[in-house]
Amino acid sequence: MKGEGRFERSGRSSRRFRTGWARWAWLVAAAVCALACGGGERPNSIPTLHFSAIPDQDETRLRERFEPWARYLSESLDVPVAYVHATDYADAVDLFKHGDVQLAWFGGLTGVQARHAVPGALAIAQGEEDPHYYSYFIAHADSGIAAGEDYPEALRGKTFAFGSMGSTSGRLMPEHFVRTLGGAAPDEYFAAVQFSGSHDRTVELVESGQLAAGAVNYKVYERRVAEGQTDPEQVRVVWKTPTYPDYNFTAHPVLEERYGEGFTLRLQRTLVAVDDPALLGAFPRRRLIRAENADFVVIEKLARELGFLR
Repeated sequence: MKGEGRFERSGRSSRRFRTGWARWAWLVAAAVCALACGGGERPNSIPTLHFSAIPDQDETRLRERFEPWARYLSESLDVPVAYVHATDYADAVDLFKHGDVQLAWFGGLTGVQARHAVPGALAIAQGEEDPHYYSYFIAHADSGIAAGEDYPEALRGKTFAFGSMGSTSGRLMPEHFVRTLGGAAPDEYFAAVQFSGSHDRTVELVESGQLAAGAVNYKVYERRVAEGQTDPEQVRVVWKTPTYPDYNFTAHPVLEERYGEGFTLRLQRTLVAVDDPALLGAFPRRRLIRAENADFVVIEKLARELGFLR
């Protein structure tokens, strides 16, 4: 009887072993089948290329602008592409710095900052207009600041709005001109200085009369006037700055590792080949042209002088 008990327990253990082995083998077989049949993530699947853009307008408008670009690039390059929203200019640079995005539409300053933070990063494309970009200094009609071709000295002692702290057209270059032509740092030159966070907001602050004047991306101002959002009789352009290089697409060096040697050049060619007005209207630009890091040396120099690059 004792022997039978030992045999009986041994038999149950053997059956449990065989049942456990069968389940394990079935799970392995199911997993292999799922991978082979397309279920689940393939070990060798193509990683997603993430791209972003400085948030110079509100989030809804940015998504409307750039999500069609994600689809276009995905189809053209045969890799999955996704747009990633950046919360502010510094966030766009950080996303690129940490490799969370591998392609970004930067301003001149943020592009310099990103390439400085990521050795090997390359400016690869820009708008046809971008080598000769400019800002508008705008003022409320009741500010007493008259329009003219020369820098408006009447700005001194007024309240003033820059855009984002990291904006080329809304902060870096306007501050440079205030310092060189106005002869003083902004906080000494103006009665009060505010950073609005975006070009649209700068126009709104001036139009509402909350601030007397501000500096803004000329394209944003012209778009708002064309769309009836801003009355040019209430918010007047009082000065157009000298030109400077600005926006650009910058590519992360990891692209060559992920997608193979020569991918960055293929990406550049894809960008400059775009002729769809709807896509180009997202920037807006007439067309895209090639760019390189050397195109932005003047921005890098000013960024160092003003302490925006460390």
